[in-house]
Amino acid sequence: MAWDTARTKQLLLDAAVEEFARHGAEGARVARIATGAGVNKERIYQYFGSKEKLFAAVLESELRKLAAAVPLGPEQAADLGDYAGRVFDYHRSHPHFVRLLTWEGLQCQGHPVAAEGERTDHYARKLAAVAAARRSGALADGLAPGELMYAVVALTAAWLTMPQVARMLLPAVVEAGPDAERATVVALVRRLAA
Repeated sequence: MAWDTARTKQLLLDAAVEEFARHGAEGARVARIATGAGVNKERIYQYFGSKEKLFAAVLESELRKLAAAVPLGPEQAADLGDYAGRVFDYHRSHPHFVRLLTWEGLQCQGHPVAAEGERTDHYARKLAAVAAARRSGALADGLAPGELMYAVVALTAAWLTMPQVARMLLPAVVEAGPDAERATVVALVRRLAA
């Protein structure tokens, strides 16, 4: 029987997402990933080379999923608050994604990260979309495109990475639930972009 390499790689990536989200690249164990995928752990080294390269592959895959699910072109950038709301929704539906990025940030400490060049290019396209929306008059000139995008990233992720801070600063919003949290994010980004 022929080995289905593509299926095995996908099983490993799927199992690795949860393992890395829970434990980060340093704390993740290849044995748990292999068990979760139902394959021999040697396949990880055969297909990815190392645990670190598997972590990079997981991040690249998850980043592509977010980019496809929540695109940002000049039309979407015209209402940056709506875009932030859609990113917030994505994070709520895929909480592992924010945890993966948080682990990456904690572990990289200023060093290059997985696919940094491609990711920088991706962000450059987002900045161009925001700049185009500004030129069309849809967004104010107050903050630079990079500042606006960083605010969107921070505001949408913080609800999942620091819920205790939101609970202390915005108890009524948190008590009202995810819809109120989303509305708060949308309103904040719209104010920043106005």
